[in-house]
Amino acid sequence: MYRLDPRYAPAPQAAFHKGWQAVASQLPYGSAVVAVEGPPSVDWSLLADRLAHELTERGTPVTLLDIRTHYAPPALVRGRTERPADAEDPYFRKLADNPLDDLFETLPVSAPPAEGLLLVYGPGAALVEHDVLWYADVPKRYAEAAVGAGEAGANLGLPDEKPDFRRLFYVDWPMLDRHRDAVARRLDAWLDMQHPDHPAWLAGAGLRATFATLARRPVRTRPYFNSTPWGGHWAQRELGFNPGSRNTALGYELIAPEAGILIGTGPEAQAEVPFQLLCVLEPLSVLGAEVHARFGTSFPIRFDYLDTVGGGSLSVHCHPKESYMRERFGWDYTQHETYYLTLGSTDTKVYLGLREDADIDGFRKEVERAITDGVPMDPEDHVLSFPAEQGQLFMIPAGTPHASGAGNLVLEISATPYLYSLRFYDWLRPGADGNPRPLPYEHGFANLETGRRGEAVVRDLVQQPRTLREGTGWREEVIGDLAEMFYEVRRFVLDAGAEAVDDTQGRFHILNVVEGDGVTVLTAAGDRHELAYAETLTVPAAVGRYTLRAAGTGPVRVVKALVR
Repeated sequence: MYRLDPRYAPAPQAAFHKGWQAVASQLPYGSAVVAVEGPPSVDWSLLADRLAHELTERGTPVTLLDIRTHYAPPALVRGRTERPADAEDPYFRKLADNPLDDLFETLPVSAPPAEGLLLVYGPGAALVEHDVLWYADVPKRYAEAAVGAGEAGANLGLPDEKPDFRRLFYVDWPMLDRHRDAVARRLDAWLDMQHPDHPAWLAGAGLRATFATLARRPVRTRPYFNSTPWGGHWAQRELGFNPGSRNTALGYELIAPEAGILIGTGPEAQAEVPFQLLCVLEPLSVLGAEVHARFGTSFPIRFDYLDTVGGGSLSVHCHPKESYMRERFGWDYTQHETYYLTLGSTDTKVYLGLREDADIDGFRKEVERAITDGVPMDPEDHVLSFPAEQGQLFMIPAGTPHASGAGNLVLEISATPYLYSLRFYDWLRPGADGNPRPLPYEHGFANLETGRRGEAVVRDLVQQPRTLREGTGWREEVIGDLAEMFYEVRRFVLDAGAEAVDDTQGRFHILNVVEGDGVTVLTAAGDRHELAYAETLTVPAAVGRYTLRAAGTGPVRVVKALVR
């Protein structure tokens, strides 16, 4: 059965506490400076008030220092963190490479008080001299919700300005992530603030010990689905996600910059810690030496769902080519994608690649008329369409126009960069705010791959399975392998009860059960992990040899992705 909350026990030596009184009891009694670092989406006023209350109740004097009151003026913060080209682009920005101390003109002095504690809190608190360092956090979905709600202070360093998604994605998150990763090895504690009245506290040494274990065994991140104007309802009906929301659209199975791992003993005693920290603290074990040398601590493959079952077609769009992505947007690698049809039919569609007779000038004129005059267009005048047959994989290298049609459940197996959809056409569909959805078509045409058309699309991008190896009751197929993409997609086909042996050979694998009841993953070290239909599992490079054992009474299919 699909788990909404896959959870892993903390290491035996890991101290775990719940509630403000228990959390405050972990602070020292003598004179000290305590820095509590974290993103703007944490409720910092509540955190400071509750800690101060509990410390006072136990007889410890406390002085509060809100680091945000020492930020440089907003105009200076903007000037340091934005480029002139950013102002000209209403859709995207180049990833900020600023250190977090660019938020300040001068950092405050944080000398320990004569008695009691000085509590320095807020984004940037770790930059002052301190004796104790905690990291308070909520997952990034909270930050998106805060910006969407227009909450003041939702953007880093701009406490009174209207928040902006572009700044959140391309300025705030890169700066905050880089800073968090830099202090990860010296954190004294992790504080999960998802439930502000009952925070969860995990000792830093215990967190690192727990991650050292998880980096050597299969691990699943916490999934969730968002809602969009095109979203469907499969995940609501079949998996129980977001039953009260308007739809389920993009399913975050494993998108490393936003994914979290639940650590704890149950729903009342758990902390969600970013998956990215696992890659930062244990890069060789998770990624493997060759992948780490190539991608650093960036986990380069993502698995997500596109749910249009009972919903609408996605926009027709493409993604930046490698040089454009690097020079214009600041990512070292680009957004190659694949679509695996977990659910589909001969009556639904996938749009992919240019027709042989596509007229690019005509395509552009129709896109512009749709934007300026609201004139509908038929993408199939320019873009090929294919039956969205269940089990088919479609390759989507950067620059290829594509979309999933309505009625599909797509497992998107892609490179990790995920914030650069260069849309051409969105069916004249309004966004959640009632306004037309943004269409960065100029970026799209600047990256459109015009050379791969017609039969070349069919030959290269709609590949047929070929058996790589096989044994009793099972086989492993290659279902997607393209020279310009750095990863490939394979599929295990197992009869009921069959076992297939695999080996990471020094680089991570990602698994997803696309048909059947599921599998049991058994490692040579003795770890066991159940994987149900539709679930995604990371098998770190350090696992080495492992076995897939088919569960249930019928055949099972498991998709696997790996860096070549």
